[in-house]
Amino acid sequence: MEETISLKELLQTLRKRIGLILSITFLAGTVSGLISYFYLTPIYQSSTKLLINQTKDEQSSLNSMDIQVQANLQLIDTYNEIIKSSRILSMVSQKVSSELTVGQLNEQISIQKSENSQVVTIVVKNPDAELAAEIADTTAEVFQTEIVKIMKVDNVNILDAATVNNSPVAPNPLMNIAIAIVVGLMAGVGLAFLLDYFDSTLKSENDIERILELPILGNIAVIDDAKMEELSRRKSTRMSVGRGEIHGS
Repeated sequence: MEETISLKELLQTLRKRIGLILSITFLAGTVSGLISYFYLTPIYQSSTKLLINQTKDEQSSLNSMDIQVQANLQLIDTYNEIIKSSRILSMVSQKVSSELTVGQLNEQISIQKSENSQVVTIVVKNPDAELAAEIADTTAEVFQTEIVKIMKVDNVNILDAATVNNSPVAPNPLMNIAIAIVVGLMAGVGLAFLLDYFDSTLKSENDIERILELPILGNIAVIDDAKMEELSRRKSTRMSVGRGEIHGS
């Protein structure tokens, strides 16, 4: 016999396990909030912008503005690789007021560029807001100096120096809590249906007919203790009245 589950049964299952679902959801949100606020280290971000141009000699050899822009963009791709090279980062590591290795700097520094733009942004993320700004500025200064030696050109200008940003970019506690609540709610609902699926007890006449495929001939009503006492008291009262009538006659 093929089993079908109605929407009413699904809602009954959710209602029956509503306490479990809410508990798991609340626990997930609380744990996420505690971890986000008290255990995760805040990460701060700072950035420096560079403007990269062709030299005057190179520009004079280009006949078209489109060719010039394309050449600048290709040059920017090359410069992006140079900025994160060991040569540049090792010098940055020596200059900043922190014992950061080249590998650590490479993980904290990222290079961003806008499409069809000659502006390159050096973005640094670090647990120390002031150190993040220092790394960004130092990287820009070292690159501006070393590119003259590496490619024999002087076409890098610093547009914006880094500023100290005291607002962390990560973690985002509210976002983490919201995600945890959604995940906890889904987990609670899933667990509720899983428990109901493995619950093989028969709870109603419908369960007997559906699972055992047997007709219901009758049922036994459940009478609690209070009702039993009330019935006994009424029976005793009737018996006492009956005896009084007999004696009176």
